[in-house]
Amino acid sequence: MTEPVAARRSPGRVLLVLGVVAVLAVIIDQVVKEISTNELVEGEPVRVLGGLIYLSLLRNSGAAFSLGSNFTWVFPLVTVAVVTWIGFMARRLRSVPWALALGLVLGGALGNLIDRLFRAPSFMHGHVVDMVSLFGPYAEYFAVFNVADACLSVGVVLAVLLELTGRQRDGTRTPAKANKKAP
Repeated sequence: MTEPVAARRSPGRVLLVLGVVAVLAVIIDQVVKEISTNELVEGEPVRVLGGLIYLSLLRNSGAAFSLGSNFTWVFPLVTVAVVTWIGFMARRLRSVPWALALGLVLGGALGNLIDRLFRAPSFMHGHVVDMVSLFGPYAEYFAVFNVADACLSVGVVLAVLLELTGRQRDGTRTPAKANKKAP
């Protein structure tokens, strides 16, 4: 019996997708953060699309909804663990959809890690720049987030969908379970 074509796929193309997606996510995230810090003023949200989106500049020391603000140093360590795990997974990765999902997670994690390492107040304690608020300024209805956060969220949702649909990281699919009838 022969292996499925996807399982024989060279890792080169798949790793290229993962790498390009991650690099693009980091670049876009950092460019948007730079523009936001130069053009937006804290306390003066900009209404966009009739109030669907507000650009509200915030510097977040914690995670979503500012959770863990007193433990900023933990987030870079968690990110290093995530990046290490993705590097481990990439060795056996043969699925382009999984490469896309993991590339988004990797890019999002690295985008926020850059802030934690190099933004004020200090190394390993940097505050993440957030600027997108939905339906109202300053997290009235939803957490204020950035491009890296969006990439992380979309990547995780895609990974969950891939798992639920039986798509494996090696490019194969888990066969649907046969319906068992009661005797």
